[in-house]
Amino acid sequence: MKKVTNSIYYVGVNDHKIDLFEGQYVVPNGMAYNSYLVDDDLIVIFDTVDINFYDEWIKNIKAVLNGRKPNFLVVQHMEPDHSANIMRFLKEYPDTFVIGNKKTFVMMNQFFHEDIKNKMEVEDGGFLKTGHHNFTFVFAPMVHWPEVMVTYDSEDKVLFSADGFGKFGALDVEEDWAFEARRYYFGIVGKYGAQVQNLLKKASTLDIQIICPLHGPILNENLGYYINLYDIWSSYRPEVDGVAVFYTSVYGHTKEAAELLFNKLKKYNCPKCTLVDLAREDMAKSVEDAFKYSKIVLATTTYNAGIFPFMDEFINHLLERNYQNRTVAIIENGTWAPMAAKVIKDKFVNSKNVTFVEPVIKIMSSMTDENKESIEKLASSLCEEYIARNEVKIASNDPKALYNIGYGLYVVTSNDGKRDNGLIVNTVTQLTDKPNRIAVNINKANYSCEVIKKTKKLNVNCLSIDTPFEVFKSYGFRSGKDVNKFEGVEVIRSLNGLVVLPNYINAFMSLNVEQIIDLDTHLMFICSVEESKVMSSKETMTYNYYQNFVKPKPETKKTGWVCKVCGYVYEGENLPEDYVCPLCKHGASDFVKIN
Repeated sequence: MKKVTNSIYYVGVNDHKIDLFEGQYVVPNGMAYNSYLVDDDLIVIFDTVDINFYDEWIKNIKAVLNGRKPNFLVVQHMEPDHSANIMRFLKEYPDTFVIGNKKTFVMMNQFFHEDIKNKMEVEDGGFLKTGHHNFTFVFAPMVHWPEVMVTYDSEDKVLFSADGFGKFGALDVEEDWAFEARRYYFGIVGKYGAQVQNLLKKASTLDIQIICPLHGPILNENLGYYINLYDIWSSYRPEVDGVAVFYTSVYGHTKEAAELLFNKLKKYNCPKCTLVDLAREDMAKSVEDAFKYSKIVLATTTYNAGIFPFMDEFINHLLERNYQNRTVAIIENGTWAPMAAKVIKDKFVNSKNVTFVEPVIKIMSSMTDENKESIEKLASSLCEEYIARNEVKIASNDPKALYNIGYGLYVVTSNDGKRDNGLIVNTVTQLTDKPNRIAVNINKANYSCEVIKKTKKLNVNCLSIDTPFEVFKSYGFRSGKDVNKFEGVEVIRSLNGLVVLPNYINAFMSLNVEQIIDLDTHLMFICSVEESKVMSSKETMTYNYYQNFVKPKPETKKTGWVCKVCGYVYEGENLPEDYVCPLCKHGASDFVKIN
C-alpha cells in the first residue's frame, strides 16, 4: 500500500503470473489491478481486484483500516478483473454499502446470483459526502462496458477513472507509459472513441490534479500530456506524422517490395516510418502502429481470391475499432488473378475519411523495373509534404503558394520576442501580383495584432481540409497572453524565424508589414511576400467547409445551450448569466438555446 494523498491510499496488487490479458493481449511485464481506499469520517473503497489476489488485497486494506470497518464499496466497473472479489469482501465486511448504478447491479446479479443486502443505486451526477471528501459519480457508458462510471473527488481533486488512462504492465516495472497505454487503449477501448470524447468533455469542466486508473500508474504530473493523447486517440487522429508499411508475404516477393518502399521513404526524409511483418509481429502492437501513424501501406498477396490471412485479420481489427481519418496505399501481388486491392477497398467502404492513394501497385509474382519505378513514385507521393518541409529553409518564392488564398481559414504565426504565438483568421487577401502584396485583417483584441504591429512580420499558414477541430481549439479559442500555444509542439521555421505549422497546411507565406490601416475594430496589415511555398496538394479549408464538416454539431436531443463559437453544449434549462464556455472561454452571450 502507499499514499496517494494524505487520506487516499493505494491498496491494489501486481500480477506477474498472467501471460495473456483478456485471453489475447501479451503482457510481458504483467498487470496491475488497482484499488483505492479513502480514509475519511466514512471510509470508502474503490473497486476490488482479480479473483486470484484476494488475500493480498484484503491484507492491504486491513493494514490501513487498523481494525476499523469500511462504510462503502464503490463499484465503477463490473469486469471480473475489478469486481471478482465483491462477495468475498462482503462476507468479511457484511455491513458495507455497495455503490453502483442500475446496470452495475444487473451485472452483479448475473455474475454472482446473490442479492446485495446493502446497496446504494446512484444516478449520473449523483454524489456522496463522507466528511471532508465530496464524490460525484459520472457515468461513462461504453468506456468500455455499458455500466462504467468514474468518480470525481472535489476535496483532493482526484479522478478515479475506471479503465480510462490505464495501461498494460505491473506497477513494479518501469517502462514507457505511452507505448503500453496506447496498445491497451486501442485493443480494449478503441472502438468507443465517441464515448471517450464525451467523457473528456465532462472531465474538461473539472479541476483534476490526480488521475487514479484501475490499471497502470497513478498520474499526478503533466496531466495535459496524458489527456491530450486520449483526445488524439479517441478522435481517431494520427499521433505521428509518417508512414507505417504492413506486409504479408509467402515466398518473399511482397516482402521485397515492402522493404524497397520502406527504404525509399527514408530516402525522401519521411519523418517517421516503420516496417511490420504481420505474420511475426504482435497483432496488438501492429494495430497500435496503424492508429499511431498518419499514413499506412498495405502490401499483401492474393490468397484464395481474397487476401492473406494475417492481413485479413489485421484489417478486421482496424475496422472493429472504427479506423478512420487516414491515407492508405496498397501494393497487391498475384500470379494469375490479383484480387487483394479490390478486397481491401471493399472492406474499408464504410470507413470515414479513408483516402486511397492511386494507382494501386500491382505485382505479378515478382517485381519488374516498372514496379520499382511505381514504388519510387509512391514513396515520393507519400512524402510530398515532408519533402516540402525540409526545403522550407531554402529561400523560395513560389507564386503557386498564393493560389491557396481564398475565403478560407488560416493560422497566422508571430513571435513577441519571448515566445511564438498563433491565431485563426479568415481574412487574407491577395492585393497585387507584381509585386505580390497581401492584406491580413486582425481584430485589435487579439494579442497577435499587438505583436505584429510591433514586429512588422508574420507568417500565414493556409489550412487544408484535413485540419481537425482541435487545431481550431488550440489557436482560436485561447489567448497568447495567457498560454503558450506552441508548448510541446514540434515546429519548423521559415527564413524569418517564425513558425510554419508542420501539419494540416497546403502552403505558407512569410510576410513583411509595409503599411497598417486602422479599420476601427481591426487593423489591416498590407504586406509584401518575403517567402512562399506550396506544402501539399490538398484543398484549402474554406470557412463553409469548416462550418459544415469540421465544427462539431450540437447534440440536438439534449436540453440546453450550445456555444456558437466552438459547439460545446451546456446541459440545462437555464444558462447562468456569468457562464463561461470551458472550451473557448466565450461568455453566455455566445450561447443559443437548443430547441
